[in-house]
This record gives sequence, C-alpha cells and structure tokens, in this order.
Amino acid sequence: MQIMFLQILFYCLLVFLMIGLAFAVQVDRYINKKQRRIMLTIVALILSLISSGYWGYRLSTDGGSAFIRTCLSAYGYSARPVLLILFGDIVSGKRDDRPAWILVGINALIYMTAFFSGICFIIDPVAGFIRGPLGFSSHIVSALLLIRLLALSISEYRNLTGLESFFPLFNAIIIVIAVAVDTFVIHSNTPFSCMDAAMVSCSLFFYIWLHLQFVREHERALMADQRMQIMLSQIQPHFLYNTLAVIQNLCRSDPAQAEAATVRFSRYLRGNMDSLLAEGTIPFDQELKHTMEYLELEKMRFRDRLEIRCEIECTDFELPPLTLQPIAENAVRHGIWENPDGSGIVTIATREYPDRYEITVIDNGKGFDPDKAAEDTERSHIGIQNVRERLASLCDGKLSLQSSVGEGTKAVITLPKEAKDS
Repeated sequence: MQIMFLQILFYCLLVFLMIGLAFAVQVDRYINKKQRRIMLTIVALILSLISSGYWGYRLSTDGGSAFIRTCLSAYGYSARPVLLILFGDIVSGKRDDRPAWILVGINALIYMTAFFSGICFIIDPVAGFIRGPLGFSSHIVSALLLIRLLALSISEYRNLTGLESFFPLFNAIIIVIAVAVDTFVIHSNTPFSCMDAAMVSCSLFFYIWLHLQFVREHERALMADQRMQIMLSQIQPHFLYNTLAVIQNLCRSDPAQAEAATVRFSRYLRGNMDSLLAEGTIPFDQELKHTMEYLELEKMRFRDRLEIRCEIECTDFELPPLTLQPIAENAVRHGIWENPDGSGIVTIATREYPDRYEITVIDNGKGFDPDKAAEDTERSHIGIQNVRERLASLCDGKLSLQSSVGEGTKAVITLPKEAKDS
C-alpha cells in the first residue's frame, strides 16, 4: 500500500510539473510560435509516456492483458526517441530532420515486431517483459540522437560562455544516467521510472534555456539600440555645420589647411562608425586618437581660445568605445563654449594605481550645479548616461562628475584592473 501511494505521488508530481510547464509556455509572450508549438508537443508526448508507463506497471502487477502491455511498451520505446528530435528543434530549426525521423521510424517498426515475434521483446504472462536480440534498438537510436543533439548544440551555440553552454550536455547526461538506472538497476518490476523523471527535468531545463537565449538576444538588441542612441548623440548637427563652415572658409583662405581639415574630419567620422561597430572594449590609445581628432577639429574653430593639454602617464588598458570622446565633447560644448569669452583649457590625464586606472577630463568652463544637473536635459542628451551604462556593463567601470559654478568640471573615469585581468 505504501509503495502504491508513493507511486501515485511520484506520477502526480510529474504530471503537475508538466501541466504547469504547459501553462507557462502558453502564456509566455517571449517565445515565438514555433518554440511554443514544440514545447507543447513535448509536454503532450511526455504526459502520454508517463501515462503509458504508469498503466504498464499497474497491468504487470495485476496480471493484465499481455496485448495491452505490449502496446504500451512498444509505444514507450518508439516515442521516447522522438523527444530527442524535438529537443533538437528547440536548439536549432535550421537543419534537415529527415534522417532523424527515418531513424525513429525504423526504430518504431522494430518494436512493432513484438506483436508477432520475440526478436525485439515479448510480454510473457508469467515471466513478464523479456528482451529479445533487438531489444536495445531504442537505446541505440536514442544514443545516436543524443550525439546529434550535442552536435547541434555545439554548432549553434559555440559562442556561448559560462554555465549556459552546458545545458544541452547536462540534459544528455541526465538521459544517459536515467536509461542506465532503469535498465540495469531498477528494471521493470518497480513503480518508479528514472526516465520519466529525466524527460520532465530535460523539458524544464530546455524551457529555461529558451529564456536564456531570449535574454541573450534581448541584450544584443539593447546594445544595438544603445549604439544607435550613441550615434545620434555623437552626430551633433551644430558640430557638423560648424566644422563644414570652417572648412568652407579655409577653402578660400588656405586650401592646403582646408584639405588637412577635410582629411581630419573624414577620420573623425570613420572613427565614430568604427567605434559603433566595435564589440567589447578597445585600447585606450585608439580612443584617445579619436578624441584628439575631435578636439583638433574644435580647435580649428576656436583657434587660440581653446587649449588642449595631455598628461598621459599610462595607456596599457582598454575601455568601451566612445567613452572618452563624449566626455571631452561635453567639456568643450558645456564648459569652454559657455564661458563669457568662449575660451578655456581642456586637460586629459591618465594615471595608474595598484587596483585601477583613472582617466580625468578637466575643463575650466562655467561649470554647473550638481543639484540641478538632473534637470539639465540638454546635458544628459550628450550621452553621459550611455557612457556610465557601458562602463558598468563592459568593464565594471565608473564615471563621476565634480563641478562648481564658475570653476569648471572634472570628470573621472575609473577602470578596475580586475576587469582587465578577467
């Protein structure tokens, strides 16, 4: 009686998990229609296999019909490999399934021989389940499909890192262990099936994996959107118009200088596009060069009113692209440019500490009141918040601003060395 109670509890738990998974899949708006259809098919198939396993055991203990028990066993051994194809559909939908389905079809035909031959298995009224020479057909087919599943996982997600890349391998190990335990340890005379539990676990893990893929794609979309925002913030109409106006004037007064300015302007625009296409971090030298292209263009317009100072003590580190240049632009546009006489000094400095690198950008412009900075929408449009977010996400860096009205602004970029070493 106690064993029967545990059996019912075991199967009820599996069924409730599958019903819950079906409900979650149905209401989940983050997975596409194809993935939803595959997951619901998996749930339906697992529920049918759990039901056939349960009734197969009950009939074996109650001395039920050998024909019905043969039907249930043949169905179980024929349908289980189908799950591996469906799991493969979750991993990748860009391949030809026909060889796998042909293999599953051959496996099903082999188990259909149980109705008229003992070559695969027979259900003896006294001895119970007796495996024949081809009785391990389902195991062999499942092993081949497991290898296929792992190959698909490696091919489709070879760029994954961390524990996420081990999900398919982990599921394959679960299935192998479950088959081994059911075949060589538990056998068929107990009410519990490790394979049933493994199927439920794998379906849950693959559902979680689907969401991990969604998160990864969502992060990529956010990064692309952020790059677009950065690009829009970098292509300032006033800067473009002013630079082109300077070049136009130089064409009349100093053609050689106009040519040099055009080349510098072209390098600046190309540097912007290259930075937007860059993945991860870039060397500081590259970002500094791009920043200096911008500052030299501004100096053409300000002439002697803008002074650029560099106090570079170290360059052997990396940072997100378009990090320093927006800060320097902020110093010119909202610092120097707004001075009463439109003149000032911008200083760029780097310093190495035992645990971090620091980049400072200091201007002696008009400064601002930090308490009112949140209300300054024009200042935030420059992209300071984007710089903060990319520093935090790509290298655990920070950006701090210190300013006083009439005294200028100091921006400090902090890059921990641990982020570089990792």
